[in-house]
Amino acid sequence: MTARKIMLGRTLLAGAVAFALSVQAQEQDYPGSPIKIVVPAAPGATTDTLARIIAGELQRKWGRPAIVDNRAGAAGNIGAEYAIKANPDGYTLLFSYPAPLVVNKSLYPKLAHDPDAFGPVSLVGTAPLVLAVHPNGVANSVQQLIAFARAHPNRLNYASQGNGTTGHLAAEMFKSLAGVMIVHVPYKSSAPAQTALLSGQVDMMFVELSSVLPQLSASKLRALAVGGERRSPLLPEIPAMSEVLPGFVALTWFGMVAPPGTPAAIVNKLSAAIAQTLQQPDVAKRLLGMSVDAIGSTPAEMALFLRQERERWGKVIRATGATAE
Repeated sequence: MTARKIMLGRTLLAGAVAFALSVQAQEQDYPGSPIKIVVPAAPGATTDTLARIIAGELQRKWGRPAIVDNRAGAAGNIGAEYAIKANPDGYTLLFSYPAPLVVNKSLYPKLAHDPDAFGPVSLVGTAPLVLAVHPNGVANSVQQLIAFARAHPNRLNYASQGNGTTGHLAAEMFKSLAGVMIVHVPYKSSAPAQTALLSGQVDMMFVELSSVLPQLSASKLRALAVGGERRSPLLPEIPAMSEVLPGFVALTWFGMVAPPGTPAAIVNKLSAAIAQTLQQPDVAKRLLGMSVDAIGSTPAEMALFLRQERERWGKVIRATGATAE
């Protein structure tokens, strides 16, 4: 080996060591500046509220500003596309609901980004959907609803928050597993869809439990089943849909991810901080008041969860032909 090659090798090694030490220093000093948490939803939405709870707790823990940046639109794609292009330094994160991370890739013919490329940080919480009907409707149970729908194809209809939303896909999964034909009536958001259900314009809807709990308590709506694997402690007398249709699981959930290439040490530090936050009794109580079960997973646990969700909803989309149009 020539002296020139030896010197070149030493130079490259020194550069690699210097870079590694620089990255290590950045990770140890993290966070050294404000953190931006991108939310692909409008202010006031459940996703936004949860993001602000987490941001406030991180700010108190680290003494650095944690700012929520709302970038709603295109079923969450606008916010996701912005966040995935950010520098992978841990100072721009995405706090998301299911669509941008596990649904849209199967639902849209083409995306400007790959949702699978995000680095999982923490699954923050889950919330079951509930199958709600008008109290003067045709069924008092899931079994009665299925029997009526089989006897009267396309007589019933269901509202959704829009094409490609979790409520839409949950209803399509219900139709597929139950072997029934029910007409889809999409709305632009949850509020007008719920108004239509309350007025009796539509027969049923899969919706976040927190959104309709007051109407259920006031008997303005009736819950036939919840979409979690088990019954909800908030509605212990209402069966899980899986008790009637094995394999049915329809949750909405909320989690933090980072741009691709974010150092593992920073991701792990964020994940641990979020888990500690969710273990605080007052924080867990606030989430429960929103019908959200606090989780606080590791990055590896969230990665497995995301794969399962992609497979679940991808299968539903392919089987039913659901589209974003």
